[in-house]
Amino acid sequence: MSTYDLAVVGGTLVDGSGLPRRRADVMVKDGKVAAIGFAEEGAADRTVDATGLVVSPGIVDPHTHYDPQLTFEPYATSSCFHGVTTVLAGNCGFSVAPTKVADRPYITQMFARVEGMSAAALDGLPWDFETFPEFLAARKGRLGVNMACYIGHSAVRRWVMGDAAFEREATDDEIGEMVGIVTEAMAAGAAGFSSSHAPTHWDSANRPVPSRLSSLKELKALVAAAGRANAGTIAYLPEGAIGGLQADDEQLLIDLSLAARMPVIIQGLGARSKVDAPTAGWDNAKRFVDDATDQGAAVYSLMMARPFNRTFTLAEGTTLYEGVLELNRIFTEAKTVPERMAMALDPAFRAAVRGSVRNPNKDAAKGPTLPPPNWDVLHVNTVARAEHERFVGRSLADLAAEEVKAEEDVLLDLAVAEELQTEFVWRTETPAWREGTRIAQLDPHMIIGTSDGGAHLDRDDGAESSSYFLRYWVREWGAWTLEEGIRQLTQWPAALCGFSDRGMVRPGFAADLMVFDPDTVGPAEKGVVHDFPNGEARYVSKPEGMKATIVNGVPIVMDGELVGDGALPGQVLRPEG
Repeated sequence: MSTYDLAVVGGTLVDGSGLPRRRADVMVKDGKVAAIGFAEEGAADRTVDATGLVVSPGIVDPHTHYDPQLTFEPYATSSCFHGVTTVLAGNCGFSVAPTKVADRPYITQMFARVEGMSAAALDGLPWDFETFPEFLAARKGRLGVNMACYIGHSAVRRWVMGDAAFEREATDDEIGEMVGIVTEAMAAGAAGFSSSHAPTHWDSANRPVPSRLSSLKELKALVAAAGRANAGTIAYLPEGAIGGLQADDEQLLIDLSLAARMPVIIQGLGARSKVDAPTAGWDNAKRFVDDATDQGAAVYSLMMARPFNRTFTLAEGTTLYEGVLELNRIFTEAKTVPERMAMALDPAFRAAVRGSVRNPNKDAAKGPTLPPPNWDVLHVNTVARAEHERFVGRSLADLAAEEVKAEEDVLLDLAVAEELQTEFVWRTETPAWREGTRIAQLDPHMIIGTSDGGAHLDRDDGAESSSYFLRYWVREWGAWTLEEGIRQLTQWPAALCGFSDRGMVRPGFAADLMVFDPDTVGPAEKGVVHDFPNGEARYVSKPEGMKATIVNGVPIVMDGELVGDGALPGQVLRPEG
């Protein structure tokens, strides 16, 4: 009989600790790393040849929205293609459980609006649960990757308050019932508690999502209830998450961490939103997190270390201009191409929208406050007519200066000339973005590589953030050594989230591994596929240079493709300490 179930041989081990790499084989037994060193020929039932490649821990992604998708697609594609072995779902206050039978349509449309998921695809949810403990229990034995999940505030409010959840604050009795639900979820193994007061979060009926109606009294009570489990984290978006943290936000974050005695994870520290570089606001942001640390509060921020490249046409529509209320009417009020053409040509509409992108809505009472793309990072990507080829690759800011027009007129004129088929692209990568991101990611309060996986499949797939990080920030730009870069993606988030046997390749640790070529790893293919329930479309991305993704000792991806043997080695993880 073989001594081991699996041996990964011939590779260079980067073990996630930050220590220098070394030549070593990794042997696996019963889902655990059994030995590191030299694998005798025939010692394992299965062998993965890693000659010339790096063997490292699988990536731990602490910010995803995979909880709906994992109920019908167990491998968390596309993230697993990029070396991700553990996903933490239920972020931003949006978890698929708890959900009563009567509330399933509401939860579905909320995910569809806020997280860019297809409502028709979400019809594929098996709904084999109502409560949060039932949701976790139903996932056991049905996962291709490891999953941990927050219990989301909006789902909890909806369960307790029904339609009143997006109308008013909770009563003391309702808060007490919510505390009981959160306590029950934490006992069942929830990763923590997530919530949002971010003014960008609206449901499909243009109402604030339920968590936004909660009082601070309610929020603090639920955070404290989660903290009594003595394990996990709090994921929270304060009102200032968009536009910049204010003094009240800072004090609240400190209070929440101290009340829960848990780390609090936010987004967009030092920037106007999570997709911008922490540039002008970074010094103040660093002052805040250092002050929080001095007071014994642990406040961390997710770091978008991969730029956005989001495309859209006026024919298909986009959600990028939700915070520009007048301009966004062309997507919300005009549904067909002829209707949008007519609105784009209407002089009254033109007059109303000129200058609006530079002055987006900042009053949450009036509607979404999502910051739009700035004109200098919005470019013409493709055109439908040969005479417009000269515009491809140029920013709307440049074209407006050249034509002495308002940028909104340039956008609409070009689109109308091509029956709204012109494709525009929002590229956030600029010299300022790169420099600001380089500086901020070195701070220990920043969490790198978070993908938002499972969300926004209508416009982009953030799952490639890890392979982007390894190619650019590690290999090409040298912001990190390979050893430290791997630690940032593996051991660092595993330790923060309380996954005590993940994130390093050590005897006794779970055998979550990725095998890759450090000289070629990076994003590669991206395209639309129709493989979700009801034939719904989504973006899928594939990397290059990724040999294998191994979950609890079982390869699930080899050479860029799912193994296809039906193996479901993923586990439901619960935090420890």
